[in-house]
Amino acid sequence: MPVLLFLIDTSASMNQRTHLGTTYLDIAKGAVETFMKLRGRDPASRGDRYMLINFEDVPLGIKAGWKESHATFMTELRNLQAAGLTTIGQSLRTAFDLLNLNRLVSGIDNYGQGRNPFFLEPSIIVAITDGNKLTSSGGVQDELHLPLTTPLPGSELTKEPFRWDQRLFSLVLRIPGHATVEPEPLGGVPPDDSAITPMCEVTGGRSYSVFSQRMLNQCLESLLQKIQSGVVINFEKTGPDPPPGEEEGLPGPQSWHCCHKLIYVRPNPKTGVPIGHWPIPEGFWPDTNSPTLPPRSAHPHVRFSCLDSEPMVIDKVPFDKYELEPSPLTQYILERKSPHTCWQVFVSNSAKYSDLGQPFGYLKASTALNCVNLFVMPYNYPVVLPLLDDLIRVHKFKPTIKWRQSFENYLKTMPPYYIGSLRKALRIMGAPNLLADNMEYGLSYSVVSYLKKLSQQTKIEYERLIASVAKKVVTEGGIKVRDRGGDISLAQRRDFTQLLASITGETAALPLELNSKEFSGFQLAPLNKSLKPQGFRNAYDIPRMHLLDHTTCLLRGQDTDQLHSVPIAQMGNYQDFLKALPQPLRDADPEQPKRLHTFGNPFKLDKKGMMIDEADEFVTGPQNKGKRPGSDSNMHGIGGGGPKRRRCMSPLLRPGRAYSPPVSPAASPFRPPLTGKTLTHTNSVPLLSVYLCCHQQFSLCLTLPFSLFFFFIDYEKIFYFLKQIQGSFDTRLIFLQNIIKEAARFKKRVLIEQLENFLEEIHNRANNMNHLDGF
Repeated sequence: MPVLLFLIDTSASMNQRTHLGTTYLDIAKGAVETFMKLRGRDPASRGDRYMLINFEDVPLGIKAGWKESHATFMTELRNLQAAGLTTIGQSLRTAFDLLNLNRLVSGIDNYGQGRNPFFLEPSIIVAITDGNKLTSSGGVQDELHLPLTTPLPGSELTKEPFRWDQRLFSLVLRIPGHATVEPEPLGGVPPDDSAITPMCEVTGGRSYSVFSQRMLNQCLESLLQKIQSGVVINFEKTGPDPPPGEEEGLPGPQSWHCCHKLIYVRPNPKTGVPIGHWPIPEGFWPDTNSPTLPPRSAHPHVRFSCLDSEPMVIDKVPFDKYELEPSPLTQYILERKSPHTCWQVFVSNSAKYSDLGQPFGYLKASTALNCVNLFVMPYNYPVVLPLLDDLIRVHKFKPTIKWRQSFENYLKTMPPYYIGSLRKALRIMGAPNLLADNMEYGLSYSVVSYLKKLSQQTKIEYERLIASVAKKVVTEGGIKVRDRGGDISLAQRRDFTQLLASITGETAALPLELNSKEFSGFQLAPLNKSLKPQGFRNAYDIPRMHLLDHTTCLLRGQDTDQLHSVPIAQMGNYQDFLKALPQPLRDADPEQPKRLHTFGNPFKLDKKGMMIDEADEFVTGPQNKGKRPGSDSNMHGIGGGGPKRRRCMSPLLRPGRAYSPPVSPAASPFRPPLTGKTLTHTNSVPLLSVYLCCHQQFSLCLTLPFSLFFFFIDYEKIFYFLKQIQGSFDTRLIFLQNIIKEAARFKKRVLIEQLENFLEEIHNRANNMNHLDGF
C-alpha cells in the first residue's frame, strides 16, 4: 500500500501569476488533481493512501493524514490559501514524522534485528514549491535545515529523519510571468538548483525544474513511473577493480564505484504482500550486555567486491532475489557480459572479528543480460550452504558429530538475529530440530524493554496527533456577502434617484462601481455574537413578477434552480445521493419476470421467474424417442438441444380462414337462427368471438370462451354448447372438426376421444335419419 504525501508550498510567493493567468498555487492544485487522475488508471492504485501537508505549523499544517478520507483530501486541497513564510524545513520534518508515526507500533524498522527489505511501507513525498528563498521567523536562510528536535518517540534510533523506503521528489515551478519566444529545451526535465534538491538526492529522489505546462505534465508522467515498491541502498566498491577490458577507460574513481539506488521489492502476486526470508545485516555486532542500541543510518551501506565468484544456490534452501534500479553500476555489470559470475556483497562491522564482515549475498547479471539482481542468502553463505548440502544429500537429515561441530562453529560467527530466519529455513528443508529453542537473539533485556516502551509511547502520540488533525478550528460565523449577479444596484437605478430627488431635493452621489470578484467570500461580522446569521434571501429582493414562482418554491421546500445546482467538488459524489434516495416501492405483480440490467442486452428477462405453459412442457419432453438418429429433428443438437417447437395457431384464427362479421341472415327453411342470443361463460375469462360463415345462405355467430379447455375438467358444458349450434349438417360438421383441432392444439386427449365419438354418432344418426335435425 504506497503512501503518496503532497507537500504544497503555501507561502505568499505562491500568489504570483504566470503568463497563463493562473497563480502558482492554482497550478500546484491542478497538478495534484491531474496526478491523481493519471494514477487512478492503474489497477494497483486501489490501495493508495493520500496525505496533504502545507507550510503551516502542526497540527494545522496536516490537512489530510492517516484517518482522513479522499473527500476530505480534495476539500482541503481546494481550500488551500497562499499566506505565510517558506518554512519548508519544518514542513518536511512534519511530513517525515507523520510517515514514521506508526512504524514502531507495526515493527517495520526491526531495530537491532537486521533490515528486512520485505518489511516496508513505500512512501513518495511530492513537494511543489516555487524555489524562492527559505524564510522563517528567524530570517532568510540559504540552506535547508530540518529541526533536530521532534516529539516522535524513537527518532534517536535513526540518524536521518527519513527511512529507506521514503523518497522525496520536488516540482519547482519556474513558469515565467510573460510568455517567452525561446523554444523549450528538448529531452528530459533538468533538475533544479534550489535548496531542496540536495534533500531529494539524499532520499533517493530528484527535483524537476518546471518551465511550462508541458514540462509539468511530463514530470507528472515521470512521477507515476517512480511509484515502485522498494528500498534505497548505498552500494560502494571495496577492494581492487576488476581486470580492465579492451574498451574500458583509464583507472580511477568511476561513477559505478558508489551508487545510491533503489532495489525493487516485488509483492507476491497471490497475496499482494512481499515475502522474504533473509535480512540485510546490521552495521554492528549485537551485544547482550549493551543497555542501548547504536543509531543506524537510514540507508544501509552495502559493499561489493569485484572479485568474480561462482553463484551458489541449493535446492530446498530459500533465498531472496531483488532487482536493482538502472544505474551506472548495473550498466557496468551488464556490459561485462558475465551472467555466470557474481560479486559478493558485505556490510562493514557486521561480523564479530572482521571489519569488512562476511558475505550475505551477491550481485549477478540475469541470464538474458537485461537487469542486475541482488541475491540475499544466509549470512556467510559460502560456509553454511555446503553444510546444508551435505546434510541433505550425504547425511539424509541425520547429521554426524563432525557435521554438528562444524555447524556450531558457524553459528558462533553468525549474528544472533539470523537465528529466527535460519530456523524457518530449516523447517522448510525438513530439519526443524537442529537449533535449540532457547537460543538468544542478541538483544539485552534493557533494550527489549526500551523498544516496548517506545512502541507504547508511539501509539499514544499517534492517537493524539490523529485527534488533533481531526479537530478543526471553528471560525466565527458571519453574514456572507452575496453577488447580485451583474444587476444594477438600487442606488444606481434612475427611478430611485428621481424619487429621492423629489423627496429631499438633492441628487444622491452615485457610488463607484466595485468589482465583486475581488470581494468574494467576504462576511459581515454581527455586533451581537449571540445572534446567528440567517442565510435566507431577502423577500424585497425578489421582483414582483417572480413572487408567485417563489411562493411555489417556498411551499415545495426547495428552489428548482438550487435543486440542479451542485458544487463542482460534489458532482462526482453520486454514492451519497443514491444512499439518500427513498426505498423503492415493491413491484405490483411479484410474479412478473424481472428485467435484468445486463450489459449489451438490457431487455433480457430472468427466465427463472417466467411462467411455462404446459403445452411447452409437453413439447420439450421426450419427443424424439421414436425418431431415428438420422432424422431432421435431431440435426440441431443432441438431447433436445435444438430450437423449441412453437405452439401452432388455432385453426379458427389462421390467416387462411378469414371470416367476415355476421350479417342479417336469411330465414332458414329448417330452423330460425339465433337472434339476440349469445353464449357466455360464468367465469371471468377472456372471450373469443368466433364467426363462421359457411355458404352464402347461412351464417352463425357463436361466442365461446378462449381458454375453456383449461378451465373445464368436466366436458359436459362443451357438449351442451355444441348442441346449441344451428345450421346445416355441413356447417355443424365443420365447426365440430375445428373444435377437435383446437383440442389437439392444447393436448386434450380425453376431450378429443369424446369429440370423435360424438362425431361418429352424428354420422350414424345422419345416415339413419337422413335429415338435418338438431343434435
